Amino acid sequence: MNDFRKDFPRLDGQFIDRTGAAASDDNNYFPPIVVTREQIDAEVERLASSALPANGRRESLVVHPYAEANAPGMTPGIQVKLSVLKPGERTLPFRHNATEVNFCIRGSGYCEVAGRRIQHAQYDVWNHPSFATYVHGNDGRDLQVRLTYSNVPLLQHMQIYLPEDDPKVVKVEHDAEEAAAAADPRRKSPYGMFPITEDGGLLMPYESLINPTPITSHPLHFAWAKVKPELDKLEALGKEYVGRRLYMYYNPSTGRTNGITPNFFATMTIRPPKIVDRPHRHSSAAINYYFHGSGYSNVAGQRYEWKAGDLMLSAPGWAVHNHASYDDYVYELTVQDQPLNIYMESLLWQEDLKKPMLVLGTEQGFDTNRSKIAA
Repeated sequence: MNDFRKDFPRLDGQFIDRTGAAASDDNNYFPPIVVTREQIDAEVERLASSALPANGRRESLVVHPYAEANAPGMTPGIQVKLSVLKPGERTLPFRHNATEVNFCIRGSGYCEVAGRRIQHAQYDVWNHPSFATYVHGNDGRDLQVRLTYSNVPLLQHMQIYLPEDDPKVVKVEHDAEEAAAAADPRRKSPYGMFPITEDGGLLMPYESLINPTPITSHPLHFAWAKVKPELDKLEALGKEYVGRRLYMYYNPSTGRTNGITPNFFATMTIRPPKIVDRPHRHSSAAINYYFHGSGYSNVAGQRYEWKAGDLMLSAPGWAVHNHASYDDYVYELTVQDQPLNIYMESLLWQEDLKKPMLVLGTEQGFDTNRSKIAA
């Protein structure tokens, strides 16, 4: 078999009779998990003690016990990968049709992605566009340890995940002859796109369908040294503030879906000592990495303790939750699949449990009390 021929078996479709059946919630909710600093440190040391493989990628997946074998993730739609490079090491080029959020939790180094070199330090965050070839390297003196969040499990569930090791990328040149051919009216529908319904529906020809308006997604580098001073200013909001003290790393190419990639947002949060968030819930899942301070989370009526260096699935989809800090400042990175849910019109959000839920992105969203307090 090759890329153009596959030995598919001959199968018949099936019917499942649902006549009169009530709609039911058959979701297999993933329970929260806390992967402790000690567990992560032990895995880092184990990886670091192994020989560098031929492709240079010394890595492990952080997998939830409920994950499907063919889509190993920390949630059904979010893969978290732990990667280690020793000083002087470098990976071979790689690309895939997933998008990524990268977070350096130890050491420093560089990433060459989509023609750009990103020199990063501890707690820096950057994104990878889909099918952008990238290389990681460690030009520092310490181990380089990274967490990478991607939508690989979602693509694996859909059976369309396409990775390429050491890709040979050929640059496509568009010459004058091709440009002239593209402008040939015989290659375009003479009717273009036109309205067909009184309520705004259009008919789109095939020529437009296969050539959607491109939106370029660039790698963006959020340096912790620049972000932290701005984040620290949010302490001035005080204990009366009912929102969460955070900034989202925004990629303008995601538009109204508010992401760092089309799948994920990445937010950096500060929790001053003894701050308790208001309980809320949303259909998107959230994963927190705490790198300073300690505290606890209440998730669906159960309490989970965490500390600096822990990685936590802190908000399984639609579970009521809130977070609290102890006696020190907490800093955390949260990755959540909110942008994907906004685009799918599936993002149910209940900011105040005493008020109705909303479909964020299609209805007017929520407000905080920020305008009523000094900041």
